[in-house]
Amino acid sequence: MRDSRRTRPTWRATVLTAGAGLLLAALPPHVPAAAAGTPSPRPSTSSSGTPSPETDAPSPDPEASTPPQAGTPPAEATTPPQASTPPPGTAAPPQGGGLRPVESDFVDIRKVPRTVRQVRTGRGGSRGTFTSRCGRNENGHFNSDNFIVAPGVVNGAHHTHDYVGNLSADGFSTDESLAAAGTTCRRGDKSTYFWPVMRLRGANDTGQNDQSAADLNIGRIQTPATVSLQFRGNPRSRVTAMPRFLRIITGDAKAVTNGPLNARAAWTCTGFTDRVVTDKYPLCPRGSRVARVLDFPSCWDGRNTDSANHRTHVVFPDRRTGRCPTGTRAVPQLRMTLTYSFTLRRSQIRNGLVYALDSFPEQSHSPLTDHADFVNVMPNSLMRRAVDCINRGRRC
Repeated sequence: MRDSRRTRPTWRATVLTAGAGLLLAALPPHVPAAAAGTPSPRPSTSSSGTPSPETDAPSPDPEASTPPQAGTPPAEATTPPQASTPPPGTAAPPQGGGLRPVESDFVDIRKVPRTVRQVRTGRGGSRGTFTSRCGRNENGHFNSDNFIVAPGVVNGAHHTHDYVGNLSADGFSTDESLAAAGTTCRRGDKSTYFWPVMRLRGANDTGQNDQSAADLNIGRIQTPATVSLQFRGNPRSRVTAMPRFLRIITGDAKAVTNGPLNARAAWTCTGFTDRVVTDKYPLCPRGSRVARVLDFPSCWDGRNTDSANHRTHVVFPDRRTGRCPTGTRAVPQLRMTLTYSFTLRRSQIRNGLVYALDSFPEQSHSPLTDHADFVNVMPNSLMRRAVDCINRGRRC
């Protein structure tokens, strides 16, 4: 239950809204597993809600060390920038002559090789999709919490998250509070979907346009032009239902200091979705939109709704074959696609107008640190419908 005695700042950000726009074309699964921030010591939780001890030390996704398949995101500089860790509450040392990102952190998407390829769906695979429509955070649900990796902590993420779906999600959320809350999603989907905000920052900007926290993220929060939450099948098998309250994370919010092992960043532009970069921000031509594509792991251990490192209970399928590891079962794979309506030219970047993710201070706003979180709070009947659509090859 929530502690009614706790206090936390209440605030609503002023955001730039954007009109409706293009959705991304499908991209294949690529690069290794996910973690958003520093793991908390939360024990594994079974799908029945019974805690089970996590006896093994946290470990990376078993698929993470596999070499990339042909067609993984291009080698636009796969080694992440080195960053020293500053004292708590201070900014990372500036790189490239100033606060990152700087001009060298951006690349023209037209200069990125075409490398994205689909894993072909076999005869026993599941070809359908199910889309949950939850809006673009038009109601301004933001906070700098993360109840998955830092439960019970205000400002546990040290950067601001966009939320869609469950209206109550914050650092103190529990299964019970999520189940009792309202939602922005259709069909009664009370799941929570969240990701770090994107900001536009001018050369002379020195503060936030929100009142979240003194987390050193500056600039004006951008509302996505489109948010697509699509659940997909598995190329080698049918999918089974996710348990309610299953927690899944993708990407690594500390990939600069941790290295790229668990990074899942995928940046592209609408109309250029066969070209993807991981550690650069794309510059898109006029008429095209910046797009973030976040694929979630989808091979569940069949028992737990969470694990000590928030990864080992749900891992990624094999990048080459799409097959889930032995001992796991395929569940619907969430693909989150976010697009933004701003278009920047290199001359504007050179003059100090940039866009960037919110990040931990020492991560220098690197695009490699993109990540997202999901907790399934769909009614069981809706999850069954999603599974049926996917396994029957329908688009729902």
